[in-house]
Amino acid sequence: MKKPTLKERFTYWFDNRMAKGSVGLISVLILFTIIVVLLLSGVIMLFDAGNEQSLSGVLWDSFATIINAWMPSFEEGSPVYLIAMALTAIGGLLVTSVLIGIVASTIEEKIIGLRKGNSIVIEKDHIVVIGFYTGEYTLLRQLILAAGDRPSVIVIGSEMERDELEQQIKDNVEIPKNIRIICRTVDVYDPASLQRLAIQTCRNVIISPTDDSNTVKMLLAVSSLIQSSKVKNVRVNAIISREEHRFPPTISKKHNVSTLQSNDTLAKIIAHSCTQSGLSKVFTEIFNFEGSELYLNRISEITGMTFSELMYRMDKAVPVGIYRNHTIMMNPPAETVIEESDRILVFAEEKDSAILVDEGSVLPDDYELRPVKPERDTKVLVFGYNRTLKTVLRELPENVQKVTLVNYPGTDREVIEKICREKEMELECVSGDTRSEMGLLELSRNAEHVIVLSRHDQEEDQADMFAIFLLLNLRDIRIRYHLRYNITAEMRREKNQSLVVSDDHTDFVVASNMASLFLAQLAESPQLSGAFEEILSNEGNELFMKQASHINCAGTHTVSELRQIAFRQGYIFLGYLSTDFEYVFNPSLNETLNINNRDSIIVFGEN
Repeated sequence: MKKPTLKERFTYWFDNRMAKGSVGLISVLILFTIIVVLLLSGVIMLFDAGNEQSLSGVLWDSFATIINAWMPSFEEGSPVYLIAMALTAIGGLLVTSVLIGIVASTIEEKIIGLRKGNSIVIEKDHIVVIGFYTGEYTLLRQLILAAGDRPSVIVIGSEMERDELEQQIKDNVEIPKNIRIICRTVDVYDPASLQRLAIQTCRNVIISPTDDSNTVKMLLAVSSLIQSSKVKNVRVNAIISREEHRFPPTISKKHNVSTLQSNDTLAKIIAHSCTQSGLSKVFTEIFNFEGSELYLNRISEITGMTFSELMYRMDKAVPVGIYRNHTIMMNPPAETVIEESDRILVFAEEKDSAILVDEGSVLPDDYELRPVKPERDTKVLVFGYNRTLKTVLRELPENVQKVTLVNYPGTDREVIEKICREKEMELECVSGDTRSEMGLLELSRNAEHVIVLSRHDQEEDQADMFAIFLLLNLRDIRIRYHLRYNITAEMRREKNQSLVVSDDHTDFVVASNMASLFLAQLAESPQLSGAFEEILSNEGNELFMKQASHINCAGTHTVSELRQIAFRQGYIFLGYLSTDFEYVFNPSLNETLNINNRDSIIVFGEN
């Protein structure tokens, strides 16, 4: 092998020095300065041109000249001395120019780094949000609402540039004085990069809603960081859309990871909303931090009461469960006796708003209840297809007689047909031009309820735009041809749903919006995770909107009586929705209500 030349060796050394950045450049300048000073001082001393100065004096003059980039204070001397000083001054100009450039460049890099959010966060007991997408602000707004008047810090780690991220948040979210939002630009999939968010000292980590693959990668990165830091009290919350992408339970338990499966939950909301118009807003009421929400309270004077007695005597709040031995019993049996150590899960506007009143009128034991079974005359029209269609069909109310699938691709045909047979629903699959007015009119003419499913095989924006165009045309046809169907539309992005006004009482089920509500609740109330999972699952107690005439609630009743009527049928009365779309939650216990036959009673229980 040919030996490298001196030039090649120098070039290699110089490149390595330059690779070290500013420190390498400055070290080269120092070496250059020393060489120039020694070389020119040696020349001056060799030719005895130093005006009888000692070596130390010549060295100092040379050093001072190269640092000041100027001739020394005296300009007399031999030609050799003056030429040497001139060359030193020229070298000084070079050194000074390069040094100023290095300093300016270093300062600029530092400023750019600070603007990008590269510094380490030094906070404790804060909330970390990993991943952030423009247009998705529900999660941030809910975290701010949950904090109330308490000082709180929210650290956002995103791949967006810090200044752009801060400006987006400032323009779209009202931030109170007690809230500090700190933004950092990080690689959301790299544990080393996430370390800058001070995850080891935070209270909660929230993975911002996104697709499953990205969510799982972020979960793995956070879990790796937590494991390496040996931290045990940090909770991690995320939303997974599909069952097959769920986080392994052993790892979830080890790292305090809580995940909710969103697709089946959204499918359930869609199914119930299509025939129970307004149910999506009920879910929003339950899970957001405005209006009434769920709280765990300890009330000493209720020890020894049965749950049914508490139901009839609690005002300003509705009891919905008992927290005992770190487990929540939702809608427990009426005869359950409340123990001293129990905490009560209540639905109320404020945490401590519940009060006990004297026992009012109690319905006699032989009070006649005649639940009316809904007539099977409802027809549902479904546009679009995704993997949640099976869940939607399973969750459709029992009064649905016929389901029509438009342009159904035939996926899972046998399963779909089996579900319809088991529920005794007629299944019809039709083809039609959804871009044609006459085609849409022909499809929707006989429908009572229309569902628009998002296409999960498309990009979110593309799928949402398909849903928006279809929705606008369906609304137009409904108005011009005097049709009476209601519409439930599934959307993927909050910012896309905001483009479509909802003043016609269309139910929007927005995946990112609902996911943000769930995540905010999990972060603020981790002890309620079991209750949230039960409400959002297909097993146990759920939210329903029952027609008043179907559960004996029509007529004039006090709220106390309505609670008793519903509770004897296995439901907990939360409020009602009038036929003119007025929502009333948690009304006062002694208030008298005139309930129309077609008003919707908002209840919680098993179907």
